[in-house]
Amino acid sequence: MDIFKLTIKDIRAGLSNGDFKCVDLVKAYLENIKLKNESINALVRISDTALDEAREIDRRIADNEDIGVLGGVPIAIKDNILLEGKEATGGSQILEGHMSVYDATVVERLKKAGAIIIGQANMDEFAMGSSTETSHFGPTKNPWNESRVPGGSSGGSAAVVSAGFAPCALGSDTGGSVRQPASLCGVVGLKPTYGRVSRYGLMSMASSLDQIGTFTKTVEDAVILMQVIEGKDSKDGTSVELNDTTVPELIDSSVEGLVVGVPDEYFVEGMDEEIKKSVMDAVSKLEESGAKIEKISMPHVKYALAAYYIIMPCEASSNMGRFDGLRYGYHSEGSGLRDTYRRTKGEGFGEEVQRRIMLGTHALSAGYYDAYYRKALKVRTLIKKDFDDAYKKVDVIITPTSPSVAWELNEKFDDPVTMYLSDIYTITANLATVPALSVPCRPVDGMPVGLQIMAKPFDEYSLYRVGKFYQSITEWHQQTPA
Repeated sequence: MDIFKLTIKDIRAGLSNGDFKCVDLVKAYLENIKLKNESINALVRISDTALDEAREIDRRIADNEDIGVLGGVPIAIKDNILLEGKEATGGSQILEGHMSVYDATVVERLKKAGAIIIGQANMDEFAMGSSTETSHFGPTKNPWNESRVPGGSSGGSAAVVSAGFAPCALGSDTGGSVRQPASLCGVVGLKPTYGRVSRYGLMSMASSLDQIGTFTKTVEDAVILMQVIEGKDSKDGTSVELNDTTVPELIDSSVEGLVVGVPDEYFVEGMDEEIKKSVMDAVSKLEESGAKIEKISMPHVKYALAAYYIIMPCEASSNMGRFDGLRYGYHSEGSGLRDTYRRTKGEGFGEEVQRRIMLGTHALSAGYYDAYYRKALKVRTLIKKDFDDAYKKVDVIITPTSPSVAWELNEKFDDPVTMYLSDIYTITANLATVPALSVPCRPVDGMPVGLQIMAKPFDEYSLYRVGKFYQSITEWHQQTPA
């Protein structure tokens, strides 16, 4: 038995059947972390209570007590999701040493379900990045090839699952920050519909786009994890009361009769031909299995990148205003209040965060608000309409997750525009507030490739159905780094 290939489902069964002890399971993960994390840098903090929690799970099993839906399952949490009594920095120097005084709602629910939080995952500073190279704690490396990036901004969480540090992790997705690193690291990444999961306790970057998502080895595990963290939260006014939830065992085992849309605008000239072939091969497999494939057009998605990189910096510049160094976090004394602000933010924030604050502040300033921000919101409405119109004809939409496989460290770091282009296929789901899932498909040049599936708002079930079926007829998700 290879412990590091176990899924959430496997761990639950193994503990229930007495195949292994929880304490031995957690010890194995901690040893693997000790062996590899210094090189990969996926975790910025490792739990010092995980073994005690594992012993308590073993005691409860021995006494025939209920251990919860995730009882004994190790999980990593992205560093922008708050853990009570733990340092919470969002990958930034400006919050170094800041201790959280409460748990995020998702963390509360994980703990109640018996999960063991094994560590906090590295990330791009305040989730601003696509490669996990902007972190104050240094870059995370891709477990498949440590000379390459893991994607971002949740690259640490993706690398945790890929490297075998835990069977699952949480991240946040503002424009693809769960799905893109999931694609580059060969794992399953789920961004739920905006409002399905509470954002209370998540450090806000762009509030109308942010959503907490999951990293797992299988789609079935994503469903199990989502069952625990989803649902209405009185502390988050944007969270929604759900009428039902998905039971993993009851997901339809076929795609017979399902209508799959393939939009022309996502398969443009200049994209990597091998990635296009990999994704279209997956589409062909679905067609052979009874799904109906329909070509569709979404004419406004070509403006998505431009609209996103106005809306997101505008919201980010507003949210970053709270980090003034006076109440908490990094502080640099200046000659007056204005100089103190300038010094604190200039020294505490990294270059990418400063760049986005400047972009957003400019776009929101007098004389530019209508020309940039208001116009971007109108484009967002048109993109949402493209999706609404598409879902009148199709059940799901399939695209690549990323336009390339993982690139070399530092390759795009000094070229922000090229870096931003790596989000080109994922940002539309955030702008349209629809759910999206990335699952591994055929690799290219020995590196993972992601297949992105999108569905109508709150129709995660269709994502699960297609993703689970695709994994049942392929083995790409079972491949792991050497």
